[in-house]
Amino acid sequence: MLEERLVKVIETRSDEIAKTWYKDIMESNYAPGIKNIPDKDALDMATNVYKKLGYWLLPTSDHKVQETYVKFGADMFKKGFRMEEVVMVLILIKRHLWLHLLEEGVMGHNLELYQALEINNKVVLYFDRAIYYALIGYRIQKAKKKSATSVK
Repeated sequence: MLEERLVKVIETRSDEIAKTWYKDIMESNYAPGIKNIPDKDALDMATNVYKKLGYWLLPTSDHKVQETYVKFGADMFKKGFRMEEVVMVLILIKRHLWLHLLEEGVMGHNLELYQALEINNKVVLYFDRAIYYALIGYRIQKAKKKSATSVK
């Protein structure tokens, strides 16, 4: 099945895709905060998404997506990222996933393109939820910091 093939390509080439994402985000003005964290931490952000893509696309992983990205958003706040940077980090991770598949030429005929669109819809839904939960985690962490400083 094409979905399994595409997920396998992404998961097995996660390091390569993450490096391309990293190069792009380092040259971008959308997330300048990325330059303030260690290279390994930045690369791990993308690599972890790509390596676990098959798992993330399972319907049963919804609660884990919420838990993971609420924590991700809180961690991004603690690292000094602005909210819009959090969104761009995830959008660019998603973008490089599809750029890599297009470069690989994995999809050859119309049926595969249709199946790829179905997979794209699942991936878009996953990243939409990831962004939503990351922003919740970011907001919660920001509120905790605000209440901690107002108590002092």
